[in-house]
Parts: sequence; structure tokens; C-alpha cells
Amino acid sequence: MDTRISVADSDITFPCAPGETVLDAAERAGYAVPYSCRKGVCASCEGHLVAGEGRSPVQGTVVAPAERALLCCLRPDTDLTIAPRRIERRDPVARRTLDASVYRITQPAADVSILQLRLPAGVRAKFRAGQYLQIELEDGTRRNYSMANAPHENDSVQLHVRHVPGGRFSEGMLGRIAKGDKLRIELPFGEFTLREGSDRPAVLLATGTGFAPVKSIVEDAIKRRLERPLHLYWGARRAEDLYLTALAQKWHDSGRVKFVPVLSEADEAWTGRHGFVHEAVLEDFASLAEYEVYACGNPSMTSAARGTFVKAGLPEDNFFSDAFVHTG
Repeated sequence: MDTRISVADSDITFPCAPGETVLDAAERAGYAVPYSCRKGVCASCEGHLVAGEGRSPVQGTVVAPAERALLCCLRPDTDLTIAPRRIERRDPVARRTLDASVYRITQPAADVSILQLRLPAGVRAKFRAGQYLQIELEDGTRRNYSMANAPHENDSVQLHVRHVPGGRFSEGMLGRIAKGDKLRIELPFGEFTLREGSDRPAVLLATGTGFAPVKSIVEDAIKRRLERPLHLYWGARRAEDLYLTALAQKWHDSGRVKFVPVLSEADEAWTGRHGFVHEAVLEDFASLAEYEVYACGNPSMTSAARGTFVKAGLPEDNFFSDAFVHTG
């Protein structure tokens, strides 16, 4: 028997099927709430449980009132009233499962590969800039990777894969696949996208391969000739970790994006910015009250950025993140 999910201080209500999570039920009903990893790790989906009771593999039994309920994992035992950070009306999610072909694999850095996949002939992938897909591994488990290409390049997908020691895909399958091999993918997932209708200047904050969805967002903004100012801060340990610096610099030189690379372990030859990337943003902006921030990459960075930026005047509703959580 379905339970009923209500959103506090609104007229939004939708059914939740037995065993279904609150996030899945919301998406099925045509509502979008913030989320990233869907594993209960990054806390992007965190909201208040105002009334009712549910259970979660991460949090156990959750009884209202609870200020920190992970909606991606919460399965109701009773009717619930929730207060998510945001909830927006969207078309119900229409995901597709496809068998994509490996077209090209390049390695722009020692620990990063760029994987280009071609979709079946005549098939186009509908997604929004900044979203991600899931690759199904041989044992049925899945890995999440952001799509680095813009949505108008929808006959293929480009993935930026960080080599994780012991990684089932990055250190296992990736080394065995070759051009023409098939990978089963499902897409799209995620809410890490520029807010439509907003003209606020945006700070795009990335660490490592968190650059992938940012690349999609920037190239989509250029294609659509969006006028809003974009400030890209890309952080890494060493210069070689900024594996597509030339592309980001090209955007900067064209005047479309202000690009600021930041290194935390730079050598003496580095003449750019030093330190943590989110701290560089604070050095450059006296106030973030009129901005939106989109942070992607290391969960420690996204968490630190949220806390420090809100203290610096950024409205909490104007912070959007996609934390890259490693799957063991």
C-alpha cells in the first residue's frame, strides 16, 4: 500500500510505493529535490523530516522531528511530511538504458582518462548540462560519471575518469576495454545544473574531474549564448592535474568565462594562485550575496565551500553541489 509524502508549507503531495525512497517517489511524481551520490554519503539530499517515520540503510530508523533526513535513502513506514532544501516542479524523469560503444580513450594526465562513447545509430541522449550517467559493471553494480559534453552533442557522451587505486571500473574494466566494445549506461541523473531563469552571476567551483560537468555547463552556456557572467575556479594539487587547462584558458581568453586555476601543492615554477580553491573565491569576492555557486568534486571541498560561503553572505538556496563519492 502506498504511503503519502507531503511537503511542509506547500500544497505538494505525492504517493510513495512500498520500498521506494522519498527521492525516487518525488522524481516519479515530477518533482526535483537536490541530490548527488544517491548513496547517503554526500548529504546533498538532506532535508527535515517534519512528521512520520521511516527507515534508511544509512541512518536506521528515522522518527520525526528529525533535522537531517537523507531523502535518497529514506523509505517511509508511515505517511511523511518533509521539508527539503529545495523542491521544484519538473517533467517526470524519463531515463534510458542504452548500449554505448567505446569510440576513443585518451589519457590527458597520469591519473585521468577521457572516455568517448558513441550511442546506437539514430539514438540521441536527452540530458541537461551538468547531469551524470551510470555505467553498469559486469557484476551488475554501477558507477556514476558526469557527462562532460554539452547537451547539443547528444549522439555521444564524454566521461572524465579518475583512476582510483583498486577501482572496479577505473583500474579494472577501463584497462581491458577497446574501441568497439559495448558498455551499458543509464541516463540522465542529477540536479547539478544552472538554474533556468536566473541571471545571477555564477561561480563554478571544481576540483579534479569535477571539471567534467562544469565543462558541459560552460559549453552549453556558450552554445545558448547565455549572458550571465561565469567565474570558473579549478583546484588541484599540481599543475599537471589541471588536465584541460588549455580549454579553460581558451574560454577565458574569449571573454566568456573568467578562469582562475588554483594549486594546493604547487612547485616553484607556478606563478598562479596557491591554496584551497574555495578560499581563493573568498579572496576575490567581498560578498557572495548576489551570486550562485556550483561546486563539484571532492566532498571535503563541497562541504567546506558550503559552510564558508554561507557565512560570507551566500544565500544557502543559491549553493548547488555535486560531490564525487568513491564507490568501493
